[in-house]
Amino acid sequence: MIEDWRQRRAAKRIKSGDGRALKRLRWWQLPFRALFYLPLPHGDGRQTVYAVDIPRRTDPDGGKARAHLYLDGRHHAESKLPAAFPVAGGAIEVAISAFGLKRCHYVTTTGAEHRLIPDPKSAEGRRARLERDHPALSWTVGFLSVLMLLIGAGLNLLQLAEPISQIPSIAESIGTFESPVHLPVWLNFALAVGAVLGSTERALRLRFSVLDQVGK
Repeated sequence: MIEDWRQRRAAKRIKSGDGRALKRLRWWQLPFRALFYLPLPHGDGRQTVYAVDIPRRTDPDGGKARAHLYLDGRHHAESKLPAAFPVAGGAIEVAISAFGLKRCHYVTTTGAEHRLIPDPKSAEGRRARLERDHPALSWTVGFLSVLMLLIGAGLNLLQLAEPISQIPSIAESIGTFESPVHLPVWLNFALAVGAVLGSTERALRLRFSVLDQVGK
């Protein structure tokens, strides 16, 4: 029931495309644009290619980011995020977080999920190439991302717990908490930056969890 309600809401956000051609991704657009592809074969040997173009900016009219769906190189539809575009055999679901994409998947009518293919020139495509060509280095980078999130979010939450516990209503019900850690401002800032970088790196791999939400 909840899933049906979400799909109906997503369908209301979709607008028809204007047929314009898909522009190539330029190197200077790396921080500002994500581009993914979904080739779907036909029974006669041909294939349809869907492309999802996600500018990393908010829409000036509605204040929300948008995703644009292209069909065989032509603008087919657009939607505010989160989006769910109906396509052959299922839907393309797109969602973002504060750090980048957290979802760009093709979900079939049977419930199977497939991540779309990032453009090789995009930041996500370059990260995928690192994972493919240098798996050991990729694993190390991924491990460091999680470590920065754990340290940054964990220590900052630990320190925030102390002033929160001193709120009269909370102190009366559960008592106060004294943090065993008190870091200088510059170190707290550095840990926060590290947590943001960790979540950003994970977003390039479309990884998102409660940990990333805390890191925000």
